Amino acid sequence: MNEIAHPGLTESTEWRALTYYNVYRFFIALLFVVIYWLGQLPEPLGIYDENVFVLASHAYLLITLAAIFFKYSRKPAFNYQVSVSVLLDIFFISAFIYSSDGLNSGFGMLMVIAIAGGCILIPGRIGFFFAAIATLCVLGHEVYMQLSPDRQPPNYIHAGFLGITYFLTAFISHALASRVEKSEALAKQRQVDLDNMARLNENIVQRLQSGIIVMSDNEVKIMNESARSLLGIDRRNTETNMEYICRELSELVEKWITNPEVDTYIIKPENGQVDIQVSLLQLNVENKVDVLIFLDDVSKFRQQAQQLKLASLGRLTASIAHEVRNPVGAISHAAQLLGESQQINNEDERLISIITQQSVRVNNIIENVMRISRRERSMPASITLDHWLHDFVNELKSRYGLIDEDIKLEVSDTKLVANMDSEQLNQVMWNICENGLRYSKNIPVIVIKCELYLDSQRPYIDIIDFGGGIDNKIVEHLFEPFITTETNGTGLGLFIARELCEANQATLNLIKNSQNGCTFRILFTHPERKQDVV
Repeated sequence: MNEIAHPGLTESTEWRALTYYNVYRFFIALLFVVIYWLGQLPEPLGIYDENVFVLASHAYLLITLAAIFFKYSRKPAFNYQVSVSVLLDIFFISAFIYSSDGLNSGFGMLMVIAIAGGCILIPGRIGFFFAAIATLCVLGHEVYMQLSPDRQPPNYIHAGFLGITYFLTAFISHALASRVEKSEALAKQRQVDLDNMARLNENIVQRLQSGIIVMSDNEVKIMNESARSLLGIDRRNTETNMEYICRELSELVEKWITNPEVDTYIIKPENGQVDIQVSLLQLNVENKVDVLIFLDDVSKFRQQAQQLKLASLGRLTASIAHEVRNPVGAISHAAQLLGESQQINNEDERLISIITQQSVRVNNIIENVMRISRRERSMPASITLDHWLHDFVNELKSRYGLIDEDIKLEVSDTKLVANMDSEQLNQVMWNICENGLRYSKNIPVIVIKCELYLDSQRPYIDIIDFGGGIDNKIVEHLFEPFITTETNGTGLGLFIARELCEANQATLNLIKNSQNGCTFRILFTHPERKQDVV
C-alpha cells in the first residue's frame, strides 16, 4: 500500500501533527506508569485486575516510544503509522476498561480522542472504521461482563451511547477535516499564486531597463541588474550597505530624507560610466520607511531632448538658408567679379581676399547646421569593432599619408560588438581623430584603444592624443555648438559628434585632459540591449 498524503496538508505539517498526537499518547502512558510506581494508584484504576492494568500501561509506554522513533524515521508510511497507532490506542484503552471498573472508570471517553485524532490525521471514511472497532470493543466488554458471574451487571445503555458518541465523533471530525482540507488546499493554491506573482514581479523588475533599488536604513533590500550596471557594481559583490556600494547615492538619499522637497537628481557614480538621473520615492511598509529609487541613463533623456533640438534647428536652418545664404552668395560672387577688375591695387586685393575667406567660412557654418537638421535617421546595427577599427585606421593613414608608427591601435582579444550606425560612427571617429592629428606632437600621434567594461559588458573606444590639452574654461562648454579655439573653425564638430552618439544611445565624453594630451571616450550601449531607432 502506497502512502496517500493528506491533500490539504504539506508533508512537514502532517508529520508535525502526528508528533503532537504521539506526545499526547506518551504522556497518558507515562502518567499511568508513574502513578503505579509511586504506589498511589487510585480507584478505579486496576481495581478489577491490577496486573493487566500495569502490564498494559508499561506496554503502552513502550509502544508510544516506538511510535515516536518510527515517526522520525518516517518508516513505515504515514497512513500506516496513524492507523496502527489508533488501533493500538483502542486496544490498550479496552484493556484499561477491562482491568478497571468497566465503563464506569471513564476510560471510554479516551477512545473519543483516539477516533478524532485518526479522522483528522487520515482523511476519508476510515474514521468510521475506527468508530466501529471502538464500539465493538465496548459492546464486547459488556457481553463479557454478562457472561462473567463474578463481575457487576453489564450496562448496555451506557455502551450504546458511547458507540453513538464514537460515530458522531467520526462524522463531525470527518466533516471538520474535510472543511479544513478544503481551506488548506485553497490556502496552498493561494500561496502558489502569490509565489508565482512574486516571481513574475521579480522577473519584471530584473528585466526593466530602468534601475530599481529599495532601501531601508541604508540597507539594500532589492536591486535589479540594470541598477547594478548603471552604478558599475560587480555582480559578485554581495555587499548590502549602500555606503559601500555607491557613496554618492547613499549621501544623496540621506540628504533627500532630511529635505524631500526635490525628488529628482543627477549624479555620476565613481564606478559608473554614465550620468544617472535618480528619482526618489518614500514607501511606508509595516511601520517602516523604505526608499524606492529609480535610476535612468541620462543619455536617453538627452536623446529625446535632441529630437526637440533637431526640430528647432530644422526651422532655424530653413530661415538661415533663406535669409543668409543668398546674400552671402551674392557678396562672394561680387568679390570674385571685383577681383577680376584690372584697376584693383594690392590693398584692395587683400580686402577682397578677406571677403572671400569670410564668405566661405559663413557658408561652411550654414552647411554644418543644415547637415544637423537633415541628418538621416540612425540605423543601429551590430558592428564588430576590431575589424571596423582596422579598416578605419587604414583609411585614416591613407588619407593623411601616415605611417604605422603614427597611429597605434590596441584592441581587446575579446570579440567586441557595438550597436551603432556605421556611417555615423565613422563621422564621429573622423571628427575626433582629425582634432587629434591637428594638435598632437608626439609619436604615436594618436592611440586608439578598444576595451570592454566587465561589470556592465559595455564596449568603449578611447581616442588618445598627445597635444597640449584643452583650456579648462573651454572644457566646460566643449560639446556646445560654436565653441572653438580655431580661427577658421566652426565649433560644431564635437557638438555634432556627441549628437550622433546620443542618437545611438552611446555617450561621448572627455575623460582625461592634461598638458600631455586628451582622451575622448565613446561608450556604447550593451550589445544585447534593444534600443529605439531615432
